[in-house]
Amino acid sequence: SFSAAFQEHLGCLGLQDFPCGFGSWVGDTGDTAVGGSAGLSLSLLSPSLQNKSHFDARTRPRGGRLGLGPHPTGQEEALPPGQESPEALVELLRDPRSPWALPPDCSPQDQHLREAAVLTPELVCGSNIFQTFRSLRITGKRVEEVDEGLLQLEQLEELILSANQISRITSSNLPRTLKVLELCCNAVADLQGLCAQPPPDLQHLGLGYNRLCGPSQDEYLTALFWPNLVSLDLSFNNLTDLLGLVSQLSSLQKLRILLLQGNPLALIPTYRGFLVDSLPKLSILDDIYIWPDERHQFHGLARQPELIRSEVRVVVSIGEIKGVPDPSAHQQLEVSSEFPVITYSYCVTYEF
Repeated sequence: SFSAAFQEHLGCLGLQDFPCGFGSWVGDTGDTAVGGSAGLSLSLLSPSLQNKSHFDARTRPRGGRLGLGPHPTGQEEALPPGQESPEALVELLRDPRSPWALPPDCSPQDQHLREAAVLTPELVCGSNIFQTFRSLRITGKRVEEVDEGLLQLEQLEELILSANQISRITSSNLPRTLKVLELCCNAVADLQGLCAQPPPDLQHLGLGYNRLCGPSQDEYLTALFWPNLVSLDLSFNNLTDLLGLVSQLSSLQKLRILLLQGNPLALIPTYRGFLVDSLPKLSILDDIYIWPDERHQFHGLARQPELIRSEVRVVVSIGEIKGVPDPSAHQQLEVSSEFPVITYSYCVTYEF
């Protein structure tokens, strides 16, 4: 489930282990001054949220070495043995040579979260941690179910669950604050559950590399469900009804980016021109910008649906075949031979 994968993700971050969290290495925490909203992005935490002793250490002039903090008069004051300054602890997270550094491919959110666990550990204790997430990426974790545990992330705006094993998703388990939902490379075949109570402000929906088939799913791709959708990725599914799909997508007045490549309907000769003319507000189709001259070139094509045929011609060119004897070698032998000409024939089967 999502909840299990999320807990595993938090465990890998080590938010309660050195150099993060509360521990003997941070010294006396003193009183905690909390102000503002706990849901602020971790990269924009207000200084009023900082632990008082940490805040004092952070605002003093920089200087000193590991384990030492600068004194206001310019002289270095020694910290008690076994304790480190917040600057030194954060440096252990940022230095790529440090054994506590995150891998280079980690998300900025993970880095911000670990630094917050040093500077404001109270924000990542208990249920408070759920309020710190604006963006969450859990990929390749074999997640099959998006359960109601996701609702605890009340400030979440971006959710990326690519390369999992999700076949159905229930919108009632999605935070209403979501603006980006990426479900690329899953097994989604039905949008009914997702469209029951979809997040009202969603701007990007990524459903590429799934198992969507038309025209049964086309009816869920309208402004009735996604009034604020700006970007839609339906690439590499099994959508076949171009006319039906366009009639639904035309209601998405804010749609500017659309990906449909990899679907059978993209093989239709008039595919791009018909879409460009049918969706005049579209700016990018299949990662290619729509320039004014292209729009002018296809002007009026949307009023000629009879040009769209339900069949296509596919030309397959085989560049190299291995395991078949070279006919030219036999030819050279036969020229100097006194025996009658021998004909060789081969049968090559191509599975498509």
